[in-house]
Amino acid sequence: MSANGKKEMKTIGILTSGGDAPGMNAVVRSVTRTALFNGMNVKGIFKGYSGLMNSLMQDMTLRSVSDILQRGGTMLYSARCPEFKDDAGVEIGKQNCLASGIDGLVVCGGDGSFRGARDLSLKGIPCIGVPGTIDNDIASSEYTIGFDTAVRTVVENIDRLRDTSQSHDRCSVVEVMGRHCGDIALHSGICCGAVSVLVPEIEFDIDRDIIQKMKKTMNSGKNHFIVIVAEGVTSVRFGDEPGMSAHQLAKYIEEQTGVESRATVLGHIQRGGTPSPRDRVVASQMGHYAVELLRKGIGNRVVAMKDNHIVDYDILEALEMKKTINMELYRTCNEISI
Repeated sequence: MSANGKKEMKTIGILTSGGDAPGMNAVVRSVTRTALFNGMNVKGIFKGYSGLMNSLMQDMTLRSVSDILQRGGTMLYSARCPEFKDDAGVEIGKQNCLASGIDGLVVCGGDGSFRGARDLSLKGIPCIGVPGTIDNDIASSEYTIGFDTAVRTVVENIDRLRDTSQSHDRCSVVEVMGRHCGDIALHSGICCGAVSVLVPEIEFDIDRDIIQKMKKTMNSGKNHFIVIVAEGVTSVRFGDEPGMSAHQLAKYIEEQTGVESRATVLGHIQRGGTPSPRDRVVASQMGHYAVELLRKGIGNRVVAMKDNHIVDYDILEALEMKKTINMELYRTCNEISI
């Protein structure tokens, strides 16, 4: 036991869960090396909670995490694990932690991953959640690892699309990730000068927010356009239709404006690629902070960013928080896209 009466942390585990995000490897590296620096052992757990349930682990060394900072994805791999939503699955995870000598666990992922960390914590395995998701959709943190890289990937691709849109006087409708959170769409829209950005958090009218804006800008001499929609928007009812895909939206824009329109769905390309410097730095900070919490015997916490500082919240509190879009940024985007 430590001086404060809590169990001494001799061995910690690290896993990545849910969708992969650029910067997850930087978290694994930071957690591993911070723990080893402080005399602890580290076990890397492969394939998320599925790997925990099946004891897919290996001892980590300083060299285990060499040359991974620049790599996208996650060296520990990731997998969905519906079984871990049940108490029986969590109990298996707990018993495997105890059998492997794991005293505490760092989990990098999104809200679903944090729920698993909460359940393990309630069973006596101290867990720390680190926000890793490109959508920037974790309410407790202003920033999530992978977001900056994803936006850069979107911007790079839209800049290429702009070249052909300009050459042919076209409208490019680009669907980006963000089922419930429009941050990628909003930030990309500002970076790329999109004439319209549709996000799931804000009600929209296609004729008002796209068609009329395009016609207005056409009258001022503009002949090529970028429209960005978050994937969550395409499931919203449009008139009598159950939902409109990006391709259907492009067809409607062409019918209403006479501007040749094409749709591009960027998809999972947004998850890959070399992590940006910002993602590497934030991931390293958050990984280090997570180990420091465990060293103090503190669990059931989520690492987060607030006012550009690394902080932590109780997992239960964090999961109750509601994510909202930055309305000032949205208004800025809307007013300068004319």
